[in-house]
Amino acid sequence: MPLGLAALDDLFEAFEDLRDVLDGTDATAIEVASNRVSRAASSVRAIGAWRSDPAVIERLSVMVPLLDSARIRVKLLADHAQQRLAILAAHGAQTAPLTYGR
Repeated sequence: MPLGLAALDDLFEAFEDLRDVLDGTDATAIEVASNRVSRAASSVRAIGAWRSDPAVIERLSVMVPLLDSARIRVKLLADHAQQRLAILAAHGAQTAPLTYGR
């Protein structure tokens, strides 16, 4: 398997892991998965020949929907968290200790 395809496979697996942990509430798991995606994406970028290899280009085009779904999901979850923080702020400091279990 060419180096570019192996790097893309690693990127694909990293995005699948990220997608799986986004369903949960474990912030550490989400951070670990995000860092894995970042490292895998850097590895793909470091291989300059991938742009000219038809097999790699084809594999990447198949991955685009997964990459887009992960990107949209992260933005949606970030927006949801921002909305919850805005609601908390609107209710004032009296509600915050209950929210965070203090």
